[in-house]
Amino acid sequence: MSQAVFVATRATGQSQAASRFLRPLLAAAAVALVAGCASRDSITVGSIPDDYRTNHPIVIAEKNQTLDIPVGIYDRGISKGQKLTFEGFLDGYDRRNAPPLRILVPAGAANDGAANAAAKALTRVAIVSGVPKNRITISSYQATYADAPSPVRVSYVAMRAQTGRCGSWPEDVLNTAENKHYANFGCSYQNNLAAQIANPADLLGPRKPSEIDAENRSAVIDAYRARKIPGEFVDNSEVNY
Repeated sequence: MSQAVFVATRATGQSQAASRFLRPLLAAAAVALVAGCASRDSITVGSIPDDYRTNHPIVIAEKNQTLDIPVGIYDRGISKGQKLTFEGFLDGYDRRNAPPLRILVPAGAANDGAANAAAKALTRVAIVSGVPKNRITISSYQATYADAPSPVRVSYVAMRAQTGRCGSWPEDVLNTAENKHYANFGCSYQNNLAAQIANPADLLGPRKPSEIDAENRSAVIDAYRARKIPGEFVDNSEVNY
């Protein structure tokens, strides 16, 4: 009987020792498995090109700005509405760098005479708007239809923020096995954002700070030193306590 108890006790002691030895190994193995899973997920997610800003980046490059002005057969010069449209078109013209302004007159169209008169009127408007006279060129292009009037085309090159053309559908949109965005995803958003940027240089870096309003700064500092609340803040605040 005592021998049986001794054998059982020895076996129990051995199992407890083995358990104490295996416990740290099991914990280390669990940590390694968790770390391996985390590393695998990071690599998998990082390898998927699923950012629309990467697929459709906004770039700054030179782009032709073009305006077609319709001219009737019996028109002489340009109308007031056409003048305003042309002046609005010249708002984006860089007067500091002064790129060439090209005025293309149709050749072989039914409105050749009226188009030449319109081109001269557009030249006068451009000079008044600040375009150097030596940067304006008048040339011709071959009209498509000889028996129909063709527009006068005005163009110049300007720096613009732009993206690639949208409408790329190389694969089936329902093919989502890889859990990626489709190729055209985010393209229209990027194009709309680029079209709203008035000064493309803002994407390259911040502008120079404007001059400080010394008078307003002194008033704010005086109010701060006197521990007062500026009247402008009190008048515009919705808090009344």
